[in-house]
Order: sequence, then structure tokens, then C-alpha cells
Amino acid sequence: MTAPLEGVKVLDLTRLIVGGYYGMLLADAGADVVKVEIPRRGDTLRAWSPSWWKVYGRGKKSITLDLTKPEGQALLKNLAAEADILAENFFPGKLESWGLSPGELHEVNPRLVIVRISGWGQDGPYRDRPGFGTLVEAASGFSALNGFPDSPPLLPPVPIADMTAGLYGVASTMFALYRRDALGGGKGQVIDLALYEPLFTIIGPHAAEFVLNGKKYKRTGNLSENSSPRNCYPTSDNRWIAISASTQSMFERLVKGLDRADLISDPRFKDNITRVANNPELDAIIAAEISQRTCEENMGRFVEGGVTAMPIYDIEDIFADPHFRERELIKNIIDPDFGEVPMQNVTPRMSETPQEIRWTGPALGAHTIEILDEWLGMAADDVDALRRDGVV
Repeated sequence: MTAPLEGVKVLDLTRLIVGGYYGMLLADAGADVVKVEIPRRGDTLRAWSPSWWKVYGRGKKSITLDLTKPEGQALLKNLAAEADILAENFFPGKLESWGLSPGELHEVNPRLVIVRISGWGQDGPYRDRPGFGTLVEAASGFSALNGFPDSPPLLPPVPIADMTAGLYGVASTMFALYRRDALGGGKGQVIDLALYEPLFTIIGPHAAEFVLNGKKYKRTGNLSENSSPRNCYPTSDNRWIAISASTQSMFERLVKGLDRADLISDPRFKDNITRVANNPELDAIIAAEISQRTCEENMGRFVEGGVTAMPIYDIEDIFADPHFRERELIKNIIDPDFGEVPMQNVTPRMSETPQEIRWTGPALGAHTIEILDEWLGMAADDVDALRRDGVV
């Protein structure tokens, strides 16, 4: 069986997380992702830690190319003529300054899909500002909502803005390829992906609520303004259980599992609307009941009763969970430096065109000779000459 994107050629000029995740997803799906990196320095992600590069550089091939040199720009244009996709996340206008604008790239390859990822988009007043994920998590409204009512705004502990934008980047790339190939459009196009916009789209209908109802969502911690009960509750053995039971049937299962079926007939908790209105009282009752039992005792009751509850896991718990082990949530990949590197497996699972982690993030420039030969027919001696000149 072949992978879903086998035969698709990608020039990946991106750096750090958003591009790393974007390219990783394409590589997992079988695309030939060629990572174009700065000679001797490489992607900034390599400097974070070996683990970040080994995971998010997986399945890619690495070449080095100095795009500030005319020879490097000419080589990039020749490579673009052979590619299906070119992705970059430089400051807006940087490609144009190198003579590699979308118009110039489409002159050599009209079918090329060009994905331009930036902090704030290719136009607008903030176009030329730096746009790291932290700034985007602030400006999108996410951090204003994240945290507890009595705490400052809270930044996420993971690069959620980058990861979300990476997913949107892959989706839009697939839309463009489908339009070009399956629908007979025949032409590539330019995708303008601003880092802040995907994150804003997933935080809910806040714009509609603000205009229609004058409502501004605020930090609520683990509680919700839309459903109740919902929280993380401590157990008697110092563990935590997350619960979300907003539907009536699930609420009834929960309180029966806690031996508090009397709460079903309590007028304060008769439906989700009244439960949200009386959230503090209900939350305190549930917390008191759960705190009397261990995590295992609580979960035994909840699993038997079909309650939507789950212990809070750290990475050690994830490794130990039998369900995750059976489904290979984490997969060990052979690596030349560490022997094996455990990492998140591919997702989702596809029956006819399975995805695969083919190798870990490669050494800088490991595939320069291979790619320049396969794509451009360049001899190894010519590549060596370019290397002596600092072009590759």
C-alpha cells in the first residue's frame, strides 16, 4: 500500500515549530519533504534540543542552501520548478528581496502551491512585526481566557498557536492540491497563513457573543460558563480526575456513581442551565465526594457507570497506560545518535493509504548531494564546488 502523499514534492523553507509541524505532517503522509536550511547553522529548532529536531524533523530530507547568494537563489528556483509545494515563514517581503516572489516562482512552475506562513499575514498594519507564538496567543484572545479568575492571563505550556497553524496549513495545502489536480484546475496558488488567525477561530463564537449579547468571556479556570459540572477534582491519594458531565444523562450517571442520586431531583441542578447558574455549589459537592476515595476507587465506579471521567496523566502515566500501548500512541524510531527515539505516532490511522514515520530528524545537509542529483541532475563534484563557495 502507498502513503497518501507519495510522489508529492515539498520544498520546506520554514523554521521552528509551525513549519516543523507542518512539514512533519506532510512527511508522515509520505510526501518527499526537502528541508532547505542555512549552511552550517540549520533550522533554529535544532538549537532547542535534540528531541525537538528528532521528532519534528522526522521523515524529512535536509539540504543546505544560502538564499542570500545569487547562486543559492538560482538553485532554489530550479528546485521550485520540480516541486509541488513550497512553504516558507520568513518576514513578508523576504522572498521578494531574493528574487523569489510568488510571481517569479510561478513563472518557472505555474502548478506550484506556495504556502506563506507569517505572524500577522502578508498585509495589514502589523505585517512587518515579529510574530512568535507567544504574541499570537496573547493577541488572539486565548491567554485572556486561560487561567483562573484571580490569576493573571496564562500562556499555554505548549506552542499551541504554532501547532494549530500547522494543521490549518496542511488542510489548506490539501485544498489547493485537490483544486489543482482532482478538479482539473491545473494551477497552483498562494496561501497566506497568519499565525494568529487559526488560533482565533478555535476559541469559540466570542465575536458573535460580544456583538449580539454584549458578552465578554473571562477566565474561569477549569469551570465552564456553558456546561456543568466540569472540573479537575483531587482524590484521597493526591491524584486528580477530570470530569465533564453536562448532558442530563451523564450528570445522572455521575451522581449515581458518587452515591448522590438525590442531586438529580434538586431544583438547583435539574438541567444544565440551572447547574451552570449554581456551579460553585455543585462543584463543591462533587469535589467533596471524590476527595473521599482514591483515584482507582473513583475510576472503578465511573468506568462501571459509563461516566465521562479520566485521571490526569503525565508522560509517565501515558507510557504505562495499556490502551495507549496497544494502539501504539508512542512509537520507537531507530536513530543513528540515540539508538531509538520514542515519539508520538502518526494520526489518524488510514486503512488504504497508511502513514508512516520513516526516520528521525536528519543531520544538517545529509541529503544535499542526493536531492541536487535526483531533482536537478547535478554531479557530486559540482555540489562540492558549491560547498567550497559557501552556497550549500
